[in-house]
Amino acid sequence: MTLSTPIGEVSVAADDEAVCRVRFGRQEGPPGGPDNRLVVAAAAQLEEYFAGRRTAFDVPLADVGGTDFERAVWAALSTIPYGETRTYGQIADAVGDRGAARAVGMACNRNRLPVLLPCHRVVGAGGKLVGFGGGLRRKRLLLELEARVRVERDFTF
Repeated sequence: MTLSTPIGEVSVAADDEAVCRVRFGRQEGPPGGPDNRLVVAAAAQLEEYFAGRRTAFDVPLADVGGTDFERAVWAALSTIPYGETRTYGQIADAVGDRGAARAVGMACNRNRLPVLLPCHRVVGAGGKLVGFGGGLRRKRLLLELEARVRVERDFTF
């Protein structure tokens, strides 16, 4: 299923048990389609996220493989709070390999579940916007959305 979002088209794929792919752009064919309950649920949650009404996802995510290091990085991504960022170096520290900032970047690039596993919240040293499989424009838009929603939520007037 492909959604029209503020960052362009986003496609979601799922099997009967979990969401197995989020892709920027159109996804052709299986797995899952508009009648798959998990595709429908993930699409609804993504629409709520882009509308500023959702800050966390609760659809089941597939085990998408990866090395032990990649899996540790992806687990660390899920701990970054909505509206916050971490550097590649901070994630490397969190997974126990202080010198692996570039490897963290590669693991983020191999993330098959972007937005749901928020690799867009990982930035370069000093907060610099670097590296994102969906392009830096999308990364900036995602971070701006989360910052705006967080300010609106935390500072009501």
